[in-house]
Parts: sequence; structure tokens; C-alpha cells
Amino acid sequence: MSDRSTGLAPSKLTAVLGPTNTGKTHLAVERMLGHASGMIGLPLRLLAREIYDRVVKLRGKASVALITGEEKIVPLRAAYFVCTVEAMPLAREVEFLAIDEIQLCADPERGHIFTHRLLHARGKFETMLLGAGTMAPLVRRLLPDAEIVSRERFSNLSYAGSKKLTRLPRRSAVVAFSTDAVYGIAELIRRQRGGAAVVMGSLSPRTRNAQVALYQSGEVDFLVATDAIGMGLNMDVDHVAFAGLRKFDGVRTRWLHAQEVGQIAGRAGRYTRDGTFGVTSDCEEMDEDLVESVVNHQFEPIIAAEWRNARLDFGSLPLLLKSLGQGPGRAGLTLSNEALDERTLRKLSQQDEVIARCKADRSALLRLWDVCQTPDFRKTTDDDHQRMVRTLFDDLTTGRKRLPEDWINAQFKALDRTDGEIDSLAGRLSGVRTLSYIANRPDWLANPAHWQGVTRQLEDRISDTLHEKLMARFIDRRTSVLMRQLGEREVMLAGVSPDGAVTVEGHVVGHLAGVTFTPEKGASALEEKALRNAAVRAVGPEIARRLGALTGEADDAFALNPDGAILWRGEIAGVVRPGLPLLSPRARLLGELGPAAVRERAERRLDAFLAAEVDLKLAGLRKLERALAGSDLKGLPRGLAHRLLEAGGVLDKRPLDPELKALSQAERRALKALGVRIGAFSLFLPAVIRPEAMACARALTPGGWRGDLGRLAPLPKPEPSARDLAASGLRQVSGFSVPVEMLERLDDLLRAEQKPGGVVLSEAALDTLDWTTAQGTAVLRALDYTPALRPKSDAPIVWKRRGPQRLDPKPVAPRPDSPFAALARLTEPPPRRKKPRRRKAAPRTLAS
Repeated sequence: MSDRSTGLAPSKLTAVLGPTNTGKTHLAVERMLGHASGMIGLPLRLLAREIYDRVVKLRGKASVALITGEEKIVPLRAAYFVCTVEAMPLAREVEFLAIDEIQLCADPERGHIFTHRLLHARGKFETMLLGAGTMAPLVRRLLPDAEIVSRERFSNLSYAGSKKLTRLPRRSAVVAFSTDAVYGIAELIRRQRGGAAVVMGSLSPRTRNAQVALYQSGEVDFLVATDAIGMGLNMDVDHVAFAGLRKFDGVRTRWLHAQEVGQIAGRAGRYTRDGTFGVTSDCEEMDEDLVESVVNHQFEPIIAAEWRNARLDFGSLPLLLKSLGQGPGRAGLTLSNEALDERTLRKLSQQDEVIARCKADRSALLRLWDVCQTPDFRKTTDDDHQRMVRTLFDDLTTGRKRLPEDWINAQFKALDRTDGEIDSLAGRLSGVRTLSYIANRPDWLANPAHWQGVTRQLEDRISDTLHEKLMARFIDRRTSVLMRQLGEREVMLAGVSPDGAVTVEGHVVGHLAGVTFTPEKGASALEEKALRNAAVRAVGPEIARRLGALTGEADDAFALNPDGAILWRGEIAGVVRPGLPLLSPRARLLGELGPAAVRERAERRLDAFLAAEVDLKLAGLRKLERALAGSDLKGLPRGLAHRLLEAGGVLDKRPLDPELKALSQAERRALKALGVRIGAFSLFLPAVIRPEAMACARALTPGGWRGDLGRLAPLPKPEPSARDLAASGLRQVSGFSVPVEMLERLDDLLRAEQKPGGVVLSEAALDTLDWTTAQGTAVLRALDYTPALRPKSDAPIVWKRRGPQRLDPKPVAPRPDSPFAALARLTEPPPRRKKPRRRKAAPRTLAS
């Protein structure tokens, strides 16, 4: 690696400066591949991995090396080196060298490293510095020989103001500045918009790439990230929304600098496609001056770079500390604050054992500075980190001067798990990154190759598990897939499995039974909307086809179940509408999907099936209805038939006895021809108390009372209607529901137990009917039976039935002024003549 101090001719030095989306990194990769060898330093391990994968596709794995703190892939004949800035092997000479995001030389934490590369890292023939336009004055000051090339942004960037998270446009990235904020926003987007990918600098490249792939593929339309996306990560983002404008920089919480806002906002837009930026959530509106600076890419120039002495004095521990505190002595450079490695060194240098060991052995001093540069991937406290570094120092400067296998094996076993939730996995992944850093220091371990392999495998396993956990928590994959179809015209990949499960793009969205689609229950209003849309788009045509098939089916394809549901080929297609006459049922087609005209035809087909069921199963009532519609049935039979039809085919005979006694033989034959039976206690149609008829009648009265068939049972309050009773072949008797046939059997049993003066309800008869004595007594009394003799305790009760009540109406006298009054007087019977009362003769006496 050539250096300005070597006296060799300097390589061509170019500073390519400009805002984001100017193609700087792409240009550097192209220039590097134009040379026989090259090296590029990038600010993030994530970005290094992205560029490495890109170069491997162009040159093959054998020619490309990846070097980061935690990962080293170095083929024997590697020509191109993709590295993080800290891990660049500057001792290796290459023809081309590039440093990306060079403006980070002003970063308080890492700036001194970028400044060192700015001043000293050179390619043999060409060196390229990539960064923001704010670096131009400082580059001219520090590197007067550098050629500055300004690049304009390919697309425009505009401010879109404040938007709610639920109103953000698709292909948006939401930027937050803490893990908790990232998780909270991602969770809200999952509930409201279907899901979001998550990108943070602490993620491994494998997890980050898997999350970005979800976004890039369109599986989710939103990305929630930290400001890591501002460092050159290339994604198709149309809008960047800031969830906050303050961040914790490791020391304090501060406002974002204008150039930081511009760096992040500049990720909106891709090549020539314009982008927008704005704020969201609880973030306050951006100041007008800030917006103008970001839109026009005009920021305060960087006037000084962070600097730390790179020529350290390892003569002794005090000299090392002194050299670290040495000032730059040059305009444009400012001494950086103590970084973690320097703080750790100063802390350990106060310990007597460390002082003694470094004084006795200069190699121990070199090793001390080496271990102090171990990164704190775990983000622990300084004390915890210093204790770990002290352990490393002790093991590497005593005994075999290698880390013991037992120690690293114990560390590995503690991390070798993939259980737990996101936070646990992320913390474990940070621990693995520390082990990977240690494993990639070949002089720290006895078997570095082994530990490099196993730590890489463990990182991959944890990374994959973390990716799955992130998806499970922050992505509702079903809703996300369906949301992509909202408003789009392309045909969705939908299907219906044999069991009725409806899938869209591989996700189950509901169940299709017959012509009814039941969507899966959505966890949010958004998911409900997506499922409804999927139903209309995916199963609408299938339902229309099924409705057409239903309309053309024969009656044997349908069935009526006891609850009033109409089955079509075993699936519920409709239900009986409640509250309609028993012989005029109507159907209601289930579901909502399908063209209105097709649904109307299908519903009429179900009506026709119900009419056919009535004709078949309730033929007795239908025959009675048709007889009443004609003119042949007249007089008393017509009235009785009408009342019987209204009651559903079963009437109490007792109130009808006068009319029944008045029937002529011809009238009785007319009723019998209609299927009417005059029983002992009921006037009824035997056809309606058949099992199939009762099942049909009960099904056609949905919501009606359902009595116990075949046995006596108490009636509920309020008592059911006569029609509901008749639908079950029952009669109301003394607060009980009693089957009509059971009452007729009672009559037969009573006739078989004739006694002088009446009949007896024997124990055998009660057993036959399955009644108790009290029930039998209550029923007989309700049927107008009364004890013929005073009951005796040792003898059964003899019952006799009262005679029929005379129901002759009382004559109504006409009005005196009515013309019928005279006729009434003519027809009045003559008044009876009173016989003269005969006087009693006086008692005779002996004298008379």
C-alpha cells in the first residue's frame, strides 16, 4: 500500500462527492473491477456483504475476499477485497482503492478511522473517496492534489409533510432511532397495513438480507429501520418517513444534523424515480429551513475531521498513552474524544498486574492494545467490556499465550441455542459476533479455523431463527398478500380444496360450503377488508358457477334438515324463512356473493323444492287446502276442514262434539275421503302425525317450539300455539303435551277396563302409557272424566265421562220496531192457560 510518506509517486486521487442516489458506490465498484486488483472500504458490515455478493456474481468467489471484524472470507488468489473501513488490510497492495461515506471522518465515535483512511490509504494506480458534497472544502484543504468530481442526484426529492402511519404510501421506509421504537412501529404497521420488514445495524447480514428480500420482493410494502439505511443500503423506497428527529449518539440524546436527515431522506427514490420524505407518528413537522436544505442538498460544510495519532509509541505503556493523546498539529484536523478502545486501555493501565506485565515484556504491550480494540457488539457497560478484555489479555500474555479451549467452548455453549424471543435472539447474536471477532484473530486461538466455522454456522442458525421470529411478529403474511391485490386487476392465484378451504396466493382466506363463503376471522379491520376483497375476487366466479348448477338441479339433490336448513348435495345452501304459513314456505339463500340475478333464480329453485316437500310430506294438509279452494265442500264439513287446516291437522274434539253429532252420514264420508279421522278425543289427519310429516312440519316452522315426540311432557310457559303442537303430532291436555295417538290408545285401554258405572285406568294401562298415577288422573279430568263413585282407598277409581255440553245459543229478541218483530209474535207459541188452583177441602170432623 503506497503512502504519501514513502516518496513514491502518488496514485490518481479522486473525490466523488454528492448526495444520495448519485451512483457513487456503483461507480466505485465498476472502477475497481476495471483494475486487476482493488479494495473498497464500507461503513457497515451489512453494506460490505451486499457489495461482496454483487462482486462475486461478476468475478466469482475465488477472486473476491470479504473482510470484516466478525467475518473473513479470503481465497488464496483473491484480487478484490470488500471490507469494512476498520478491517481494511492496508498492508496489502492493490491497484485501486476506494473509501465509501468518507464524510464519517467527522463522526465523534468512528471518525478518526475514516480520517486515517482519508489521509493514508491509497491504491497503487487509483484512489477514490466517496461521500457527501459537504466534504468538498475539507478535501481541498487536506488533499490539495485530489480531483473533486461532483455528481448530481438522478431524481428529485420533495417534502410530503406529516402522515399517519396508517396513511403512509406503499413502498415507504419508516426510520426510528431505538430498538423499542422500531418494534412498536412495526407492530402497528402489521395490524394496520399487513406487515413490515425490519432493518437495524445490529442484525447480522443474513437476517438483514432476508428482511430486505421480503420488502424488495413486495411481500410487504413497508420497511421499519434505524438510520442504518442511510449508509448506502440500496432498496426500492419511494417515501422515507421519520418517526423522530432526535437520536442517542452514545453520549447524549441530540437533534439530528441537517446532513444526517438528508443522508437518510435521500434513500427515497431509485435512479430516475423521484422520492419523497416526511414525518409520521408523534414526530413534529420539520422546520422549513431544514426541508429546504434537504430538498436542495445544501448543508453546512464539514470543516474538520476527527483525528487520532496512528503512529503509536509502543516503547512503554505511558508512552503509548501519551501518543494516543497527541494532537494533530495540522489545520482541518481535531483530536477525537476517547473512543472505547482508548478508554479501555486507560482503565487497564491502572492495574498493577497489567503495568508489570507490559513493563517486563514489550509484546505484552502490543497485545494489550490489540485486545483493547475488541468491539463491544454486546453494547454492555464499560466495566463489563473491560472485564472481558482483561480476561483476553491475561490468557494471551500468560501460559500458552492462547485463549483456552475450555473458555471459548463455554462461551460458545452458552450461546448455542435458538430458543427465546426476538430480544433474546438479538442479544445472543451480538454475543456470537464477539466470538466471531475473536475466532477471526488467528493468533488468539489454537484452532482458529474450527472456531471460525462453528461460529459462522451458529450465527446463520440464530440469524434464520431471528428472521422467522421477526416475520411471525411483524408480518401478517396472509393479509400482506391479500393487500397487494387491493385495487389491482391481475388474476389472483386462488383455489378451493376438496374440503372447501379457499386459498389465495397459498394462504387460507376462508371456507366455501355450498354457495356460502365464510371468511377467516381477521385480527383487524384491515385484514377483514382484505379477506372480503379476496372473497369477491377469488371465490365470486366459483360461487356464480355453483349457483347456476344449483338452479338446474333435480329435487333429489336437495334435503331439508330438522332445523329448517336446506341442503344442496350435503352442504347448506339456504334456510326456511320464519313466520310464513306452513303450506306456503319460502327459502332464503345463504351467502352474499354472486350476481343478483343468478342468486334470485337459485332462491326460486329452493322455493320450488320446499313446495315439492309440502306436496310430498304434508299431502294430507295440501289435500284439505285444495278441497277448501274448491266449491264441492260445503256446510259443516267445510267449517270443520277450515279449522283443522288452520290448526295444522290436529284439533281437540270436545268443543266440536255438537257439530260432529249434527253431521250427516254423507258429510262424514266427505271428511273421511279427505283423510280426516274423528277420534275419541281428537279430530285429526292421521297423515300429519306420521314421522316424515312431523319432521317436515317442524322443519318448516323454524324457531317454533319443539315438543317431545312419543311421550307425555309438561308444557312450557307461555304455552305453544296449536300449530306448533300439531307440527309435533301433539295435543295440549292439562298443562301437558300428549301425542294424539297416545290419547287414542288411552281410549282403547279405557274401553278394555269397563266396570259397572264407568271405566278404570289400571296400573297396567299406566305402564303401557308410561304415565304416573297423578299424570293419568290429571289427563282424565282434563278430558271431562270424573269419578263415578266416591273413591275408596283399597279400590281403583271408576271413571265416567260427562255428557256433552249443550251449546244451544240463546235466542236474540228482535227490536220492537223491526219488521221481524211481528213475525216473531206470530211464531211465538200460545201462552199456557193457568189451571185454577183447587181449594183444599176442610178436614172432616166426627161431627160432620
